[in-house]
Amino acid sequence: MTTTGVARSARRPLSTATRAAISLGILTALWCASGIGARATYNTRTTADEPQYLLSAISLFEDGDLDIADERVAGRFLAFHEVDLPRQETLRADGTAISPHDPLLPVLLAVPVAVGGWIGAKVLLALVAGLLAAVMTWTAVTRYGARVRPTVLVVGASSLAAPLAVYGTQVYPEIVAALTVAIAIAAITGPMRRLGITTFIGAIVALPWLSVKYAPVAVALAAVAGWRLHGESRRRALVGSAVALTLAGVAFAVAHGEIYGGLTPYASGTHFRGGELTVTGSDPDVLGRTQRLIGLLVDREFGLIAWAPVLLLIVPALAAQARAAVAGAHRVQPSPGALGSGALSSSSSDEAPARVSALALVVPIAAGWANATWVALTMHGWWWPGRQVVVVVPCAVLALASWVGADAHSARTRGRIVGVGVLGSVGVLAFVWQVVEVLAGHHRLIIDFTRTEFPVYRIWRHALPDLRDRTRASVVLAAAWTIVVAALAVLGWRGSRRPRPTRAAIVASSPPPGPAKHAAIVSPFPRTRRIPGPSFRRTSS
Repeated sequence: MTTTGVARSARRPLSTATRAAISLGILTALWCASGIGARATYNTRTTADEPQYLLSAISLFEDGDLDIADERVAGRFLAFHEVDLPRQETLRADGTAISPHDPLLPVLLAVPVAVGGWIGAKVLLALVAGLLAAVMTWTAVTRYGARVRPTVLVVGASSLAAPLAVYGTQVYPEIVAALTVAIAIAAITGPMRRLGITTFIGAIVALPWLSVKYAPVAVALAAVAGWRLHGESRRRALVGSAVALTLAGVAFAVAHGEIYGGLTPYASGTHFRGGELTVTGSDPDVLGRTQRLIGLLVDREFGLIAWAPVLLLIVPALAAQARAAVAGAHRVQPSPGALGSGALSSSSSDEAPARVSALALVVPIAAGWANATWVALTMHGWWWPGRQVVVVVPCAVLALASWVGADAHSARTRGRIVGVGVLGSVGVLAFVWQVVEVLAGHHRLIIDFTRTEFPVYRIWRHALPDLRDRTRASVVLAAAWTIVVAALAVLGWRGSRRPRPTRAAIVASSPPPGPAKHAAIVSPFPRTRRIPGPSFRRTSS
């Protein structure tokens, strides 16, 4: 490259999508940081698993291991858990004690905790939340063809409200796992060359090290990536990825056996005397847990839409993606201005087929939602609502951004944008109200968040079922919401029908006449064969 070319490359401005992603990421990080001082309970600043992660981070930095026995004896937890800390870890015969939680989050928190204590840990998580917002914005525009302004609206409405905004300062692996999933989706739907393959493998490997409960989502993402590589007949990349993931799985099992004494960290816990698999319950009621399919979304206290009504719109958005996955619908191309000069033409041949892009959203969220429904011990716990599904919220946000921001000239799209704006503002205000009330001492963030005086929630809650209440009213509300959700899914499915192209559009997209023969077009999903004639195409799957 000449000196002039280097200078021009250095002066190339950031694309609109990149600028929007960076701006929203910074805003989200600052926004989430406003909740750092919110106390979890009346007696403690952090609660439940949070002190365990912080103690492990302290031990990693100071001792280079995960043994928290000496930190517990020294009372190192008193800075962030002002009363005696309940014991989760088993005290071994050699005097060591390993917290029953996977180690990747403590590894990430070790330096921030050493520098800034519990505040340093929460600052890092707020930065992760900001990075998540940036990645989702960039991915929606460059991978899913969404327009920038609607994308910023959708991602902002989701990132500045619960559960993402809350878990932006909660010391759990949820927000880091959500970022990992978003990065994996960006890699799988982009140019699957060496960097893309390395990125998606790294993301998939990282998920179970954050928490073994994310393994189903990791498997789902790996399956979608493998299906794409297989469809593109990239046997070498497929086999190499499979070998790398298999070796990573073996390393995971061996390392956990050495550190925790079992295949999962739960082997070192005091609550699982019947074996580490009893983390899902000693006698799981699979049929009874099925109500979580709807409850994770609409429960009065622990449902997503109780605190972020805009997430109700993920139902039709995901239904539209499901139809695209089945039908292999064509994806809307992002505008050249959103990608920057020359980006569109250079990357079009590296795009994932639309079916793969849809599967990259639908399959992981199905796996994560099923895991939260039938495998998780409970959806009502000592945490902020939505914890079990935060990992797959990026799938829902990207689907919603694609659903809202793809068509610039449709009255239906304008209605969707208005809906996101109105419902999104409610969720953002609900988060602000909660933080202000908690900082003022009105209530605490974890133990009694339902005491909030936010006016919309005080009214809205009566329209939502309480799945811990077996009364007739609750059953009727749950049934009614099941019908509503089903109807929204049908509307999203039917509304995703691709309109028939006009004759003018067909003529405009046809190649110029000439004596040259038409070359075969190879496309894995579906295979498309062009036959003589500029305006006719036969498709067979």
